[in-house]
Amino acid sequence: MESIKTIYKIGHGPSSSHTMGPLKAAQEFMNMSPDAGSRRVTLYGSLAATGKGHMTDKAILDELTKYAPCEIVWKPDIFLPFHPNGMKFEALDFDGKPYVEQTFYSIGGGDILKEGETREPQRNVYDMHTIKDILRWCEKSGKSYWEYVDQCEDSDVWDYLYQVWTVMKEAVLRGIEAEGVLPGGLGVRRKAVSYYVHAAGYNNSLKSRGLLYAYALAVSEENASGGKIVTAPTCGSCGIVPAVLYHLHTSKDFSEKRILRALATAGLFGAVVKHNASVSGAEVGCQGEVGVACAMAAAAASQLFGGTPAQIEYSAEMGLEHHLGLTCDPVCGLVQIPCIERNAYAAARALDANLYSAFSDGKHSVSFDRIVEVMKQTGHDLPSLYKETSQGGLAVIN
Repeated sequence: MESIKTIYKIGHGPSSSHTMGPLKAAQEFMNMSPDAGSRRVTLYGSLAATGKGHMTDKAILDELTKYAPCEIVWKPDIFLPFHPNGMKFEALDFDGKPYVEQTFYSIGGGDILKEGETREPQRNVYDMHTIKDILRWCEKSGKSYWEYVDQCEDSDVWDYLYQVWTVMKEAVLRGIEAEGVLPGGLGVRRKAVSYYVHAAGYNNSLKSRGLLYAYALAVSEENASGGKIVTAPTCGSCGIVPAVLYHLHTSKDFSEKRILRALATAGLFGAVVKHNASVSGAEVGCQGEVGVACAMAAAAASQLFGGTPAQIEYSAEMGLEHHLGLTCDPVCGLVQIPCIERNAYAAARALDANLYSAFSDGKHSVSFDRIVEVMKQTGHDLPSLYKETSQGGLAVIN
């Protein structure tokens, strides 16, 4: 299983699979064809269906047109066999003839694969890849999930998590100050500042919930506008973990050291899902994005509040279980409706999952690993129009 650094990627929104991944592919292809007279990129399936809303063409063109012209070809009705997010890059000589060709797949979370490559991790950081086995290790050793991360990762993981936490905080702070309409043509106004201001007028639990909403909205709106964020595990779900951690950091005075440990635990749960299933909305729907982010945030919150390893696992299980079947149906292909509201709601669900598990002894019927299996199968059973194509669900009601 790969490093949790693959779960937390720092970059610009609005989509890890539709913006970060294609940009990374363009950068690789630039190195493969530095002397091209021109280039042509063909986008397939989900990547073509919602690419304009996700700024896929802009990410590619900004990179490839630095030294030569580039044409984008859109083929939303053609799905390549390996993954819904396929893209073929061609380098043309000065007579317009192709001489280098490479197909890439954006497989979620900003990761890409070349045609013919497998999903095997490049570096096996963790020797265990199920929460069941890691939980057993925790109970036997008396240690927690973050200590397993510390044991397996390189020592620089804590510096990296500090950088992740810094970017998350900055996104919250920018987002609760920003006003205006989000780009894309839907006329969606930023709401974070309004929720933040209104929350001050309430007391106790209502204020707490209002602030949590505001923080999730803030980061999600930053993502929708192409701002700098952290995938957790994706761009489309990037507001959930920061909202929960920033809220607990500021309202409960949890130290940054404890926040980093909570980030490590959350990343571990995300890495398990990515290894055994998927975090790609184009592959398994929004359950793999918002559902997994909710599970990560629930695990982090449970650890911060002193949950046992079993209670932490239970929190994460509920966070994912109660998002099973969630479709990826962005209106006009933009990471705005319903994505932004889903981040705010899932942040609240994460804290609810933590509270529910805290009242228990951690014992429950369905394990986190089993929910991951069900999520994967559910995602594969979902028709493609409900997976980031903007052809089903909420995406077709306007």
